[in-house]
Amino acid sequence: MNMQAADLNTFAPPMLRKLEDTGLQMVMMRDILLKTIFRKSIEQTSAIAEAICLPMPLTQQLVDMLRDMGLLQAMGTLHATSSSEMGYQLTDAGKARALDALSQSEYYGAMPIPLEAYKEQTKRQSVKNVQITRDALNGSMGHLILPPGLIDQLGPAVSSGRSVLMYGPPGNGKSSIAEGIRAALGDTIYVPRAISYAGQVITLFDPIVHTPVAQPAAEASSLRRQSSRYDTRYIMCKRPTVMTGGELSLSMLDLNYNKTSRTYQASLQLKSTGGVFIVDDLGRQEEPPQALINRWIVPMEVGYDILTLQSGEKFEVPFDTLVVFSTNFHPNDLFDGAALRRIFFKVKIDGPSQSEFLKIFAMVAKKKKVPLDEASLLHLLKKKYPTVDNIYANYHAPFLLDQIIAICEFEGIPYQMRPDLVDRAWENLFVKQETIAH
Repeated sequence: MNMQAADLNTFAPPMLRKLEDTGLQMVMMRDILLKTIFRKSIEQTSAIAEAICLPMPLTQQLVDMLRDMGLLQAMGTLHATSSSEMGYQLTDAGKARALDALSQSEYYGAMPIPLEAYKEQTKRQSVKNVQITRDALNGSMGHLILPPGLIDQLGPAVSSGRSVLMYGPPGNGKSSIAEGIRAALGDTIYVPRAISYAGQVITLFDPIVHTPVAQPAAEASSLRRQSSRYDTRYIMCKRPTVMTGGELSLSMLDLNYNKTSRTYQASLQLKSTGGVFIVDDLGRQEEPPQALINRWIVPMEVGYDILTLQSGEKFEVPFDTLVVFSTNFHPNDLFDGAALRRIFFKVKIDGPSQSEFLKIFAMVAKKKKVPLDEASLLHLLKKKYPTVDNIYANYHAPFLLDQIIAICEFEGIPYQMRPDLVDRAWENLFVKQETIAH
């Protein structure tokens, strides 16, 4: 069985067979349906079903209930070319109820998943259940030049689903390794479009974070025929990645309430549920690193986070996320001992030695079709690197070679290495310290 088929069978939230299966109060479903018809100007049950993400039979039951309440009325077929499907429109009472509901919250569209049901779904597809193999990690990072033994350290960290801190000098691929960790997870999960708690709806699906997985054509048509094999209030997606850098603030880790529309959007870490939260450039944020790590300590240890509604009511949401911190600072300069103990794995990522740098340079030059030149390499090692205390970084080779290629193309000469070209490339790698007159 392939991974995607296994996901569908193992993780799939059960399909809805009756309205009670939604776990929602009838008043909430009534109001969302009225708001959706009003805002989207849709008339037919099939269009309504697609908009609210419920199966056709259940949508028809809701429509019939609203007709009985005098909030919807049948329009009959509009004209000879229209489909045979019945059209509906809001009555005056229905419009009044829709406007009243919109004044309380602008949310409309997909019916939400009750928080308790979402917690159960999160357990089924937990990132802690993903067993990452050495082959998967090697495969997702095959394009990177990694220090020896790094996969040995990273493998257990990622497989455990625990937090990882990568530290070391800049330019050695920490960000790329973090991305490789996400790619190694590989499989898919079900992400709700929205969740509900205490009568409030929180939108969760975010196209920037969540990448839907297209169903194979044959399967997609059979899914439609069977009103779907799983609860279509969820979207099947790749395991999510939230990547933040210097812009990260504590407020992003809490619910985002829009006062104008009176709607909630999930926090960044809630959106990362079932996937990876990468904090790049830790120490460059406005918030002190200790304050950021303190915000994560409890969720990382207990597996849930606490969010707060506008009313002040606090509630628990799942925290099922592999947190990867990446920094150019030494951990002792960022955190106290208690915080460091709570980050389960610490992985130092150093720059290459001179011999490793030469191997990288030769490999990149071959790939970029730049012939190696012994005099130029000696010039680089004996004249240039001593000026920066012989500190090498993984990004130096591709940077210098790209500069040399750009110079050759501008000068109209074949790709080649010469000491003078190395000098010109070096000027862009390290900018001289000098005072600029104002």
